[in-house]
Amino acid sequence: MTQQTKFLIRILICIAVAAITLYTNINTINDLTLLRLAIPALEKELKALQRENERLQYEIDCFESPIHLMELARKPEYGHLRYPRLDEVIDIKIDEGEK
Repeated sequence: MTQQTKFLIRILICIAVAAITLYTNINTINDLTLLRLAIPALEKELKALQRENERLQYEIDCFESPIHLMELARKPEYGHLRYPRLDEVIDIKIDEGEK
């Protein structure tokens, strides 16, 4: 091989390595751009879920409020309910290791 051929092969190898490096760099940048574009939609979905959780927590708090529970106890459909006697109550102890 001549000196000129060796030089040409080295140049082609350098160009190929540079092209592969450039391609992988651009591909990585494209992946990051797609993730950045997805962030606003995910933030919007997260805020909607947080608002829904707050609304549901408010409903739970209203339903479990003592005033509402007393109103339910006065309704005829719940008239059969009564407080349990002490001998009907079972205590279950849970060890911290079992949680």
